[in-house]
This record gives sequence, C-alpha cells and structure tokens, in this order.
Amino acid sequence: MNLFTGNRRIVRSLYLVILIFVAILLAIFWQPDRPAEISVPLAQPVAKQRIASQLEDVSRVKEPIQPIPLAIALDGNKVVLGKQLFEDVRLSGNNRIACVSCHQFDRGGADGRSHSIGANGTLGEVNTPTVFNVGFNFWLNWNGEFENLTDQLDALLLNPERMGVEWSILIPKLQQIPEYVRAFTKLYADGLNKANLQDAIVTYEESLSTPNSRFDRFLRGDKQALTPAEYTGYQLFQAYGCISCHQGINVGGNMFQRFGVLGDYFADRGNVIPEDLGRFNVTQDPADRFVFRVPSLRNVALTAPYFHDGTAKTLPEAIAVMAKYQLGRSLSQNQIDLIAQFLGTLTGEKPS
Repeated sequence: MNLFTGNRRIVRSLYLVILIFVAILLAIFWQPDRPAEISVPLAQPVAKQRIASQLEDVSRVKEPIQPIPLAIALDGNKVVLGKQLFEDVRLSGNNRIACVSCHQFDRGGADGRSHSIGANGTLGEVNTPTVFNVGFNFWLNWNGEFENLTDQLDALLLNPERMGVEWSILIPKLQQIPEYVRAFTKLYADGLNKANLQDAIVTYEESLSTPNSRFDRFLRGDKQALTPAEYTGYQLFQAYGCISCHQGINVGGNMFQRFGVLGDYFADRGNVIPEDLGRFNVTQDPADRFVFRVPSLRNVALTAPYFHDGTAKTLPEAIAVMAKYQLGRSLSQNQIDLIAQFLGTLTGEKPS
C-alpha cells in the first residue's frame, strides 16, 4: 500500500466520522415543525376526541392539565344549522322541549336540576352532564355507554323519557319546513336526512368549547391569572390526589372510577337504584358495579347539583364528599374553600 492510498483511506475514515457526528447532532437538536392546528373529519368523532390533546402544543405545558384550544376547525355553516336544531322544540315527540332545555348556557351547559324533565314530563334517571367541551370526552354519559356524539344523540332522541321521537316521524316533519330544506340542500348533497341532521347537531356540540379560563391563561404562562389562594387550592388539588382522576384537557372525562373507593357511598346514602350501578349496566361485569365516567370539572362552579344522583347541592359539599369517599380524607372548611376557589378558575368563555 503506497502513501497516497493510505492517506486516502484516512481521509475517507475521517469524512465518515464527521458525517456520523453531524447526523447525531441533527437527531438531537432538530425536530420537525408541529402543525399549528389539526383538523379532523367530522365523520370520525371518536378519532377527533381521542387526539384532542394534540390540538394544543402541550410540550410547553408542564402540568397534568392542558389548556383548551383557543380555536377548533369546524364548518361554521353547519355549526349555525346545528344550533338552530339544538334549540328547536320540534325535535321532540310532543314539540315541547329542545336539547337546550337540559343544556342551558347560563347554567354551564347543564340545567340546574338534580334530574332533568323529559318530553313526557317524567324525571330522567340521572343528573344531566354539561354539554360544554363534550367533544373532548372519550366516553359519554355517566356510565360511558357511548363513545361518540352521534350514537349518543340517536339514543337521546329515541328515548321516550328524553326527546321521545322516532326518526320515521322526525325527518318527514322537518322536511315540511322550507327553511330546513333550503339549509340542508345548501350544505349537503343529499339534503335533509338522518345522517346529515346528526352531523349538523354533532358539529354544533363540538363547537361548544369554553377556552381561555383563568386557569388556562395560567397554564399558558400568565402567573398572575390566579390569586395566591387559588394557586394554593390547585396545590391541594394535586397533593390530595384529585389530579389522578381529573386531568387532561377536560380535567376529567377520560377514565372510569368507582364511586366509593375508600368508603361505601351508596350504603351511607341508602336506597340503591339500578342507575347507581353505573357502568355495570353497560358491561354486566361485576367489577363495574358503582363505576362511573369521571366527569369533567370544566365550568364546575356553574353546574350544581353534582354527581350522577344530583345529591350534592353545592360545590363545597361535593368536594367534601369526594374527599371522604374517594380519598379517605376529612378536609377542613378552609381546605375545601381553597379547592373550590381553584375550581372556580376553570370557568371559561361561553361559546359564542
């Protein structure tokens, strides 16, 4: 081997080492740009719900709770049409109630009742959950019976104790209303039918987010958004373990938990009814007795009464019950008040 050949091999080796070094540096320091917004086809509501956390760059939020996105990509014309349907009593069997009857904006997307009144005047089986931020829940209803808004809407319309209507009656009824016929013809190639009506209402429901709460502003870096007492309440909320079930974008809504982990809530309350069995009514699995979907705490200061049975009339009362039966703690009134003050910072801007 002559000197020239040896030098050339040395140069090649050095060149290879340099390339490897540069590649390592790129792998460490270079990351592709994240999209500013993620749009999800409305025909896949479950997929939309399950990637909702990606709508916000949460890598900058070093907290177990993430802020609600300031904007969500939806068809504005469908939102307007869905709102009109959501507020129309003609969607009920007797033309007396609308979806908004149980989901009122001034009550945090709920109705302020322990049990809602259905189309036939009877009380519902459980307390009505808020419709606000419902698109960020992984499961729907207290027992998690539905995984998407379309199936839930279908069940609520058909339920005789809710809207009490049949599709075979509802669609022809709406097809006699020129305003709806024009609107659906404009937005959908096949006009007014069951699938398109569901799509319009679900699109509206997905628009009912409440961003920019004071706590969201805190998460985005505004450390003056919370008072010292509210921040102390947040610290207690984490330290006592509330955060283990109430986290993510919706501060809940993404897991199931037994009501009465460290105490027998139902034995103490008495008069157990089928609705108290929770998820067992869906799965028939004995392990799911008294298991419920963890509710979102967004706007919780506005949505009294609380729990599936509506027994807690005030937020401090609900906090005390949760501490006793879920955490095995007896909190002082000052500790309860501090946590309640923190929860008040989860009230966001009402949907426009």
